[in-house]
Amino acid sequence: MTHDLNSILNTESFQALAKERLSQMAFDYYRSGAWGEWTLQANIDAWKKIRLLPRSLVDVSHRNLAIDLLGMNMSCPLLIAPTAMQCMADPEGEVATARAAAKAGVPMVLSSLSTRSVEDVVNASSADVVMQIYISSDRGFTKALAQRAQAAGCKALMVTVDTPVWGVRERDIHNGFRVPDGMSIVNLQRPGQPTGHSGSGIGAALGWTIDASLTWKDLDVIRQSVQIPMMVKGILRADDAGRAFDQGAAAVVVSNHGGRQLDGAAPTAEALPAIVRAVADRGPIIVDGGIRRGVDIVRALAMGASAVQVGRPILWGLAAGGEAGVDRVLNILAQEFDLAMALSGCANVKSITSDLICQQA
Repeated sequence: MTHDLNSILNTESFQALAKERLSQMAFDYYRSGAWGEWTLQANIDAWKKIRLLPRSLVDVSHRNLAIDLLGMNMSCPLLIAPTAMQCMADPEGEVATARAAAKAGVPMVLSSLSTRSVEDVVNASSADVVMQIYISSDRGFTKALAQRAQAAGCKALMVTVDTPVWGVRERDIHNGFRVPDGMSIVNLQRPGQPTGHSGSGIGAALGWTIDASLTWKDLDVIRQSVQIPMMVKGILRADDAGRAFDQGAAAVVVSNHGGRQLDGAAPTAEALPAIVRAVADRGPIIVDGGIRRGVDIVRALAMGASAVQVGRPILWGLAAGGEAGVDRVLNILAQEFDLAMALSGCANVKSITSDLICQQA
């Protein structure tokens, strides 16, 4: 069945369409959270609880959504979050997403568990590409991957630090999740090493890509191996945000891995304020987890974030319509953000300030 993508009015509607087009295994892999999926849902619900106090009689006839983030000129304060194995959603996978990102004028963060190579993605699109990376038990491989990403033209590295072990996603266990035939996790291939084709799940196959002994000093593996900025993703505590900047981070990403690691972890909207109070003067703060509407971007920026990341809605758009589906999702979010700014009395991003937040008694 063919759908007119322009008739889809919000990102939530894309999820239903994606479910029609994806295998159960792929859909559950994309949508699942850890254990009972409490944090997965709490991420979404927490943004809805934040009330805004819009300003009246402000000239918003001309609005500017653009920002600069670590030298990346962005049409709006939005990045495409790293999400794995996008070729399950569309044959072009991450390349299609990168092309849509370029048209929208936003950066794409490429998952190290991608099904298209970092070189393919950077070469196929004019979008700014950031490479997400884990510090693996094979430190030499980690260093080589970081340098490979820099050589390919990535603008920054985003180091994920909330995975000393893999969270348990019960849907994947029920489905016997495996990397589909004809696909591979190309950036993590090593001679003679499987990348998740056995049906035991990528957690078993790719256990070497993470390291339970990781400590703050290990960020030096990344920081000293490249000249591009390092972002640190997976921060929920103010003290950890400070440590990340101490270790050379150029930005921190407030994230609970989309509810896929510790179920019961705080939703990111609740974790953000303390981090802003502690480190807002030290560098950009990006937040992800549960961003589904343009008004959520206003909420996040009013709370002190510099930008947001969006993951699952991009996958739903990719599954629904390939590159055109991602185009539509990004357009919806940008249009909603623009309208929410106008209705909040904000003509530019800098005017989205903390006084817009209704402080609950």
